[in-house]
Amino acid sequence: MNHHQWDDAHALSGAYAVDALDAEERARFESHLENCQHCRDEVDGLRDAAAALGSSQPTEPPSSVRDAVLAGITGIRPLPPVTAEPVPVPDTPPSPAADLSARRRLRQLRRVPLLVAAAVILIATAGLAVWSPWSAPDDEKVHLSVTERVLTADDAARVEAAFDDGSRATVVISRSVGRAVILTEDMAQPPDGRVYALWLQSPAGVMVPAGLMPDDPDATVPLDGDASRATAVGITIEPDGGSPEPTSEPIAVFPLEA
Repeated sequence: MNHHQWDDAHALSGAYAVDALDAEERARFESHLENCQHCRDEVDGLRDAAAALGSSQPTEPPSSVRDAVLAGITGIRPLPPVTAEPVPVPDTPPSPAADLSARRRLRQLRRVPLLVAAAVILIATAGLAVWSPWSAPDDEKVHLSVTERVLTADDAARVEAAFDDGSRATVVISRSVGRAVILTEDMAQPPDGRVYALWLQSPAGVMVPAGLMPDDPDATVPLDGDASRATAVGITIEPDGGSPEPTSEPIAVFPLEA
């Protein structure tokens, strides 16, 4: 093999690592590998990277990542291609040292786009198993709201209460999520200047503030605070803005199983 003809063989390590060379190029590069420890190390490193990507668990990124990528496609200007400037022919031949330095610089320039291409191939081949952004049903719950996570939890437990006026309220709790949600149907409005206040009862029997109900007869509201050890949920009528502790008897108490 002509040395000058194959001087850029170092640049093919990335393509070789992902089996992107044709038969002739592959044979020549393997011949080159026999005498180039640097390329052998580089090929091994790229193959290790591809193997690590392929063994990773699929993850789902936030939807904002997809939106940002798509927006960037039209908003980011690509760099112009690298072109070589004409090199004047010297009156005298360059020294061996200068010739070697020039060939090394040329080889480095040639390697840049090929290494980028190899990186893209690695992502395209191994990344298919790693980066499955919009088809990972096992991870969907990671991005759900608190209310959705509670209502769809495997351990979700429901406690219902009916009022004399026909309205209803249901508390759903998930110990694994550590939160509770209340759902109301036809709930009457509280008196003027008053509000429905929500409470979580601690194992010691203390009622801890857990938020306020909106002025909506049909509402779904996640309770504030950790419900993983709560023994009950209560509703009281409090002054607008709520209170640090109940000021009236509960109009409803939802006992929660341990």
